[in-house]
Amino acid sequence: MSSRSLPLGQRLRLWTLGGPAGDVLPVRLGATGSAPVRAQGFDQPLFWVTTALLLWGLVMVYSASIALPENPRFAQYTPTYFLVRHSMWLVIAFVGALMAYQVPLSTWEKAAPWLFVVSLVLLALVLVPGVGKKVYGARRWISLGPLSFQPSEMVKFTVLLYAANYMVRKMDVKERFLRAVLPMGAAVAVVGVLLLAEPDMGAFMVIAVIAMGILFLGGVNARMFFLIVAVLLLAFGTMIATSEFRRERIFAYLDPWSETNALAKGYQLTHSLIAIGRGEIFGVGLGGSVEKLNWLPEAHTDFLLAVIGEEFGLVGVILVIGLFLWMVRRVMYIGRQAIALERVFAGLVAQGVAVWMGFQSFINMGVNLGALPTKGLTLPLMSYGGSAILINLAAIAVVLRIDQENRTLMHGGRV
Repeated sequence: MSSRSLPLGQRLRLWTLGGPAGDVLPVRLGATGSAPVRAQGFDQPLFWVTTALLLWGLVMVYSASIALPENPRFAQYTPTYFLVRHSMWLVIAFVGALMAYQVPLSTWEKAAPWLFVVSLVLLALVLVPGVGKKVYGARRWISLGPLSFQPSEMVKFTVLLYAANYMVRKMDVKERFLRAVLPMGAAVAVVGVLLLAEPDMGAFMVIAVIAMGILFLGGVNARMFFLIVAVLLLAFGTMIATSEFRRERIFAYLDPWSETNALAKGYQLTHSLIAIGRGEIFGVGLGGSVEKLNWLPEAHTDFLLAVIGEEFGLVGVILVIGLFLWMVRRVMYIGRQAIALERVFAGLVAQGVAVWMGFQSFINMGVNLGALPTKGLTLPLMSYGGSAILINLAAIAVVLRIDQENRTLMHGGRV
């Protein structure tokens, strides 16, 4: 059958995933002999690309934050303060990832609704005075002694699990709006209300795209999918139109160099562009950034890519983009392989991780390069931020577990 004769939804899915699974995926079910089948390994290239991003991020966090103690706001910190804390979170994240890798996907599937409920409770606790930690007018963190935890990062993962579990349960009615789409939309709306109360519109955007992506990949009717897209665009447009702060950000993005915006809402964007411009092709060298010397705010978090661009130039930026593109493509392939093995939940989880990492990195890169309005989203696996590193690495560990189970099944074993 020609791809032109397929429905629009199927054609979009084939274009997104690169073709029918049966055409390219090496799938072999059933053992060929009586010998026991041992558990197979995991995707080592994905492991090493993830490790490379983590280690490069660690180096760049140190480079971008080394001059922060010269700022009166960070005067009590040492030059290695953020390096030490980021290293601590990397160790915690590595232990958490090892634990996540040990959990079978069948257990994640059973626990998905309960994990989603727990994350909603944590989101609500953030809004309780005395429990939630307020920074820059936003209440997004829960203090855990010397560390802080951001529940919105956990919600990205639990919404992903819940949406995949939901689509498996609703597979028979996925063509019906009221029974398939509306309940999931209501769950995302509850998350949105809690996040916008913090406020954290960036996290809500990522969560909405994750849920929408899993619905699409799960086979929701194309007409319903585009209806969801229209509703979300209308909702985000309304949020921007009714918020003076968000409107100012949009206007600053449209003309960041104007006299009004250059020292106000467009300040971060202009200095990010200056940093990337200074880097030219090969950069000024590691540690040689000038913009990180308290000119570019949040250089170690939201604008880490700008420092990479200044110190490693266009070559460094293209390398970062290439690593993320490869990672997203590989994770999507693992998900397709799981679906070919009739493991729909595992496949949707892997593809959801690909959507999550791909969309958030795209937004962060777009903001740093001036292609998108300023939004407070970090670069996955690289930017400073303990909760994000922990949850991102746990998500990658679950993908590696999916790949390991796929390999075991293809060699005739059981999971």
